[in-house]
Amino acid sequence: MTGSEADDLRGVLRDYLTATSPTGTVRKLMETETGYDEGAWRQMARELGLQGIAVPEQWGGAGAGMAELAVVFEEMGRALLCSPFFATVALAIQAIVASGDNAAAERFVPGLADGSATATLILNGRLDAWDPAAVTLRAERHGTGYRIHGEAPLVIDGHTADIVLVAASTDAGISLLAISAESEGVRRTLRAGLDRTRKVAKLAFDGAPADLIGPDGGAADVLARTSDLAIVALAAEQVGAAQRCLDMAVDYAKNRIQFGRPIGSFQAVKHRCADMLVQVEGARSAELHAADAAGTDHLPTAASVAKMVCSEAFLQVALDNMRIHGGIGFTWEHDAHLFVRRAKATQLIFGAPDYHAQRLAHLVS
Repeated sequence: MTGSEADDLRGVLRDYLTATSPTGTVRKLMETETGYDEGAWRQMARELGLQGIAVPEQWGGAGAGMAELAVVFEEMGRALLCSPFFATVALAIQAIVASGDNAAAERFVPGLADGSATATLILNGRLDAWDPAAVTLRAERHGTGYRIHGEAPLVIDGHTADIVLVAASTDAGISLLAISAESEGVRRTLRAGLDRTRKVAKLAFDGAPADLIGPDGGAADVLARTSDLAIVALAAEQVGAAQRCLDMAVDYAKNRIQFGRPIGSFQAVKHRCADMLVQVEGARSAELHAADAAGTDHLPTAASVAKMVCSEAFLQVALDNMRIHGGIGFTWEHDAHLFVRRAKATQLIFGAPDYHAQRLAHLVS
């Protein structure tokens, strides 16, 4: 994707999200149980084709790649969009496509791409970094299918997903399976989370029927790649949200008058804004590199760099935005705290920066 094409895509998305996901709508949706607008979900798919932008054409998508998808996630992060887009697109669709199971892709992906359904993926049930040894769900043979047992305490959009993909242990090893959320043996409980714009739920499985995706016992590498791609998408979200925090801080610094002059003219505020800019641009470089590395063997390294750099930059920039706004920035009524909550939550899921620093040391050794 060329620079001009990325700018065009970004412009269309920003106009759309400005109209459909203003702060008032975000605050309204985060107080609902579902956490998103189903009409907007279908509109994103059918009018803009966002859910299918990186889906191969044979399954109803546009056939684009992670570079295009990263632009989408940047703009969604900027808008704090309340939507199951991350769970469906960055997790579930990526896992199905990466599995190489064309029959499963034909069955599930078109409905996810056209907005008819939503999905999520349980890697280890706690939103930690991917580790095959941490998989706690169990799958047992039952006729031509499987039965799933166990609990997943933290599942992104698990309370509303139509399809739940799970990593589970079978006699053959780590496998990927699909469960209809309405099946008998599935219990879902919405949980309170730090980031109220992204819902999480506890899912419990008591012999829930499931269908195998890909080879039995052959999902570990597929899920490792899916995890890295999800980390890149999350990093793009963080960059978009960090840029929004920078824009908010600079705008306030220009317009807030104190002692007869804009506070942005004061050295302390001016330097803080400059530091924020450096952090955002550094994070963007790491994220763009990771998106470009999505189809290469360098993806694990690039994903960990992006997660580490973007997590730390977003949290710092979100906190600085709150500080620049002064007392009002610390109130519930101001939007700054929404970004701080998103920043802290995204810093922790799929591995905190310290974990990814250790992972990098292992990868490059």
